[in-house]
Amino acid sequence: MQVSIPDKLYFKIGEVARLTGVKPHVLRYWESEFRNIRPVKSQGKQRLYRREDIELVLSLKDILYRQGYTIAGAKKLLAKRDGVENAASSVNAEEAVKILQEIRRDLLHLRATLET
Repeated sequence: MQVSIPDKLYFKIGEVARLTGVKPHVLRYWESEFRNIRPVKSQGKQRLYRREDIELVLSLKDILYRQGYTIAGAKKLLAKRDGVENAASSVNAEEAVKILQEIRRDLLHLRATLET
């Protein structure tokens, strides 16, 4: 089931509960169990979820309720998935460094050419 998330920066816990179909006390419990769910807190100590948090809650709901994983199993699955994503992003970072170094060499060469 695809959920349409409104185009907002922050969502209160009640809005997240309505969007995801997960009760607020369950959301608070998941915060204590999954380090990836970390809504910011307002000055009034209200939880403010971002779009990424809602997407993670929806993913967790699917993993736990539809796929039947336990909390421990879901943690392992998310850690494995995060490891794959971190490995992919580090490769991209290495490629970006190589490209930036190449651009720097080209700019230095261009500067030397213009100075002569």
